[in-house]
Amino acid sequence: MPKIVLATINARHIHASLGLRCLLANMGDLQSQTEIREFTLESRPVDIAEQLLAGRPAIIGLGIYIWNCEQSTRLVSLVKAVSPETMLVIGGPEVSHEWETQRIVQEADYLVTGSADLSFAALCRSLLAGAVPESRVIHSEPPLLQRLASPYPLYGDADIAHRLIYVEASRGCPFRCEFCLSALDRSAWLFGLEQFLAEMDRLLQRGARHFKFVDRTFNLKLEQSLTILDFFLARMEPDLFLHFEVIPDRLPEQLQSRLRKFPPGSLQLEIGIQTFNPAVAERISRKQDYRKTRQNLDWLRRETHAHLHADLIVGLPGEGIASFAAGFDQLIALAPQEIQVGILKRLRGTPIVRHSDQFSMRFNPNPPYDILSNDRIDFASMQRLNRFTRYWDLIGNSGRFRETLPALLGEAPFERFMQLSEWLYAATGQVHRIALKRLFELVYQGLVTQLGIEPDTAASLLGQDYRRTGSKGLPGFLQAEGARERAGAAGRISRNTRQLRYSS
Repeated sequence: MPKIVLATINARHIHASLGLRCLLANMGDLQSQTEIREFTLESRPVDIAEQLLAGRPAIIGLGIYIWNCEQSTRLVSLVKAVSPETMLVIGGPEVSHEWETQRIVQEADYLVTGSADLSFAALCRSLLAGAVPESRVIHSEPPLLQRLASPYPLYGDADIAHRLIYVEASRGCPFRCEFCLSALDRSAWLFGLEQFLAEMDRLLQRGARHFKFVDRTFNLKLEQSLTILDFFLARMEPDLFLHFEVIPDRLPEQLQSRLRKFPPGSLQLEIGIQTFNPAVAERISRKQDYRKTRQNLDWLRRETHAHLHADLIVGLPGEGIASFAAGFDQLIALAPQEIQVGILKRLRGTPIVRHSDQFSMRFNPNPPYDILSNDRIDFASMQRLNRFTRYWDLIGNSGRFRETLPALLGEAPFERFMQLSEWLYAATGQVHRIALKRLFELVYQGLVTQLGIEPDTAASLLGQDYRRTGSKGLPGFLQAEGARERAGAAGRISRNTRQLRYSS
């Protein structure tokens, strides 16, 4: 039985924890006595506790994140109630800052803050040797990346076959955007490129095909970016898929030449815009050349097959609804395949809190710490924007309404989609768990009754989109038109299904 269990609660089963594998890789002589256990948000804390304690480990290490903090807190309470002798060590972004008053920190035995790759193993050695640390809070400094053992061999065959493979070619970020934990980093550090690519090659040989880079700024160091892209281009296969987060105003000609070469369905770029308001960007210490950003987004759409996932944030200090709407409309015109509209969160430790008094920023005291109101957006309006983001993800980002969306958005995208959003909520009282067939029926009604689109036009556009989904059964508006059902296609589920909807 293992003496040490490393565990976390992932958002979904498809996510495999890179953090746990980094810890296990660096356990040294304790690695053979350590195992990883991963759970999801669907798991009950009492069931997780039962499984963790089944082997009677001496130490349980838990990774705590914003999405699992509440469940993890209940889990820690259960474990300590059932097995008080089991030593519980917690760590992760959610407990590395402002930890003094957190219940989970108070109930756990030890807290390791920061990058725990080496310090967790050192703590375990002390505890197993009976040496009690001077403090129950261990603060970790960023380790020298050259000293770290590779986590990639610890992805199992089942991970490679069915889950996303998270990798990192660098850590940290040199920028200071105040809403982001990376604002606390002093710099960005690069892993040794030769060793990293050798590990990627071994993963490819084992069958890995979906790589998600967690680097905050993949295109920060041009030479490294080019080498990595060339590596994957030389090994391109039909099912290879890569995800990178890139700086939008930094696409020199050499990088453009590589991006052009990726075939359809092989590349996703996450592009943080956050705001198109220069005064707001300056206020939150975000440096961005908006002219280059617009040029680069336009170029990426015209000249590459990359799937573009662009981010905007609602609720930044000094930005009201009108300013956000103008930014949303600008981004719609640039036509990325997805626009992730996020509500500002006050992540623990981030400097965004310094604006709270001046801009009357009020945040949810519970995870995910989203903004509730500010001096420009009252609580009721923020709730409307929250619903806007949920419906946008269901409709605008899903890839299921490609024919319909241009007519839906028209010449005033934010205004028209907000109008539809208001009507959808009034009609359903729901922002999620809407069955696909019913969603199509609701969009049809909204187009006709709220946005002035002719019934025949709405039915024709939505009919094309609905048939592309391959779903069985027809919505009522298609039955009324005498449309015929088309059988849905069955086959292997891809791990980038949402992206493929844009190219099928």
